[in-house]
Amino acid sequence: MSPNKFSLKSRFGSFRFAMNGLLSLLKNEHNSRIHLLAAILAIITGTIVKLNHYEWSLLIIVIGIVFLTELLNSSLESLADLIDPEWNELIMKAKDYSAAAVLISAIIAIVVGGLIFIPKILDLI
Repeated sequence: MSPNKFSLKSRFGSFRFAMNGLLSLLKNEHNSRIHLLAAILAIITGTIVKLNHYEWSLLIIVIGIVFLTELLNSSLESLADLIDPEWNELIMKAKDYSAAAVLISAIIAIVVGGLIFIPKILDLI
């Protein structure tokens, strides 16, 4: 099997697949819509309170981490359901671990958001 030659057309096709995955996540996973709403609210609030470059960087990183863990969690769950649609103790453990990763990333995002936004909101009051 020979490797495919590089082409811009195939690279743009890869972006299409990635966008399909992101849209599928938002369509099919309830928690991803909650994360999206939280991200939008954080971005709007950041605009209102005029975050500096460092604060924006931290905010974007934690938003990205939450979506990355949600995507990985959903991917693992889809594969696990394909492998064994019945209840399986090891698959349940793997699903629980990946769900815990999403929870931890969301908690970290909340803590970082609090550290960024609480002082700025208190200054406005």
